[in-house]
Formats: sequence, structure tokens, C-alpha cells
Amino acid sequence: MSASAAKANKVKKWVILLFMLAAVPSAIFLFWGSVGNYTYLPYIGEREAIAPGDTSYFTVPPFNFTDEDGQPFTDKEVQGKVLIVDFFFTRCTSICPKMSIQMQQLQLQLDGDEYDDVLFLSHTVDPEHDTPAVLKAYATRLEADPKRWKFLTGNAPDIYRQGNLGYLLSASADSSAAENFVHSPQFVLVDKRHHIRGMYDGTNTDAMRDLMTDLKMLLHEEHDRAFEKNP
Repeated sequence: MSASAAKANKVKKWVILLFMLAAVPSAIFLFWGSVGNYTYLPYIGEREAIAPGDTSYFTVPPFNFTDEDGQPFTDKEVQGKVLIVDFFFTRCTSICPKMSIQMQQLQLQLDGDEYDDVLFLSHTVDPEHDTPAVLKAYATRLEADPKRWKFLTGNAPDIYRQGNLGYLLSASADSSAAENFVHSPQFVLVDKRHHIRGMYDGTNTDAMRDLMTDLKMLLHEEHDRAFEKNP
């Protein structure tokens, strides 16, 4: 073999070696990415260490409300669902219209089969006025899908307790002015085990994009957890 041919062969071997060094880590990265090696969303709320490596996280408590059709709606109806939750009232003229439009847009964008496990819950903080009939008319104006977006009313103390202690939001009547109510603009993302995994400003479009991104991450996590349980 000539000197030039030997040199060319040596260069070729180095090129192949460098290619392998680059390709193998990439393949490993793609493999691990395909089985869900990504950062999980945080858990919001109090937590308790039960044992090393075992932590109990805050969970949304059970509830019993009434939906826009006048039917009972309890925590049993949300089993196996990822929730996007907010609080509002139909007479609100400040942040509520913006929040409702943002929720409407989420419903329209999340219409694929991969989002079948996503359920939207909107709770009124003005239950005396916001009867099921009022909520039904409000939902109709928003073109809400009744199978995917529920509007809930009930006893005021129960609603406020669920908002404050269940979803860790502010929700109450404003004693300083008639027909005024205090509620957070946050949308709350809840996983299938009733853990709060994110909060997002329902009046902010950038925050809604963050919610969309985090929701997809959470659905991947739920898929991986289901696969680990039933491979």
C-alpha cells in the first residue's frame, strides 16, 4: 500500500471513530427521551416525608357541587382526569371575561384525542346569583363543550373553602361592597391523583402558553406512570 493510500485509510478510520463517538451519545439521549426522561412538574402545597424516598404531597380534597345542568357534580366525576380549574362569577366585569376567553381558547386548542383526559372546571364565587340556569346561559355564550368544561355552583362556604383550602387560591365575598367578590385570576393544573402541579395567570397569554407546555409534560408523566403500573 502506498504512503498516500495508507494516510487516506488512517484519516477514514478517524472520521468513522469520531462519527461513532458523536452518534452513540445522541442515540442514548434519544432513547432515554423516548421513555420519558424529562423533568417532572413540581408539586404545590404542603408535603410530608413518610420515609426516605417516599413523600406524601398535598391533594385537593373531595367536593360536592352542582353543575350548569342542575346535576350533582362531585370529585367522583373527575377520577382519572387532569384538571384545569378557575374561579369566577358571571356578573364580573373586570378579570373574569378575559379569564373565560382564555379558558375557551384552551378548550378549542386542546381538542385532540390526546387530551380526552383533560377536564375544565369553573367555579362561581357568586352562587346566590349564578344558578345553574345562569351558568348554562354563560356556558352557551362561550360555546363550552358540556362534556369537557363544567360550570359549578353550590353553597358559598363550600365553594370558598374549596378555593382557599382545596386549590390554594383566594375565593370569598367582598364584605366592603355589595355584589363584589374576591377571587384569584389563577388557573390551577391538577394531576390525576389530585395533586396541584401548576398555577398560571388566567389573564396573561404568555402564562397560557406556559400552561399548554406544562400540560403536555404532565400528560407524558401520566402516560409513563400508567405504563409502569400496567406494562
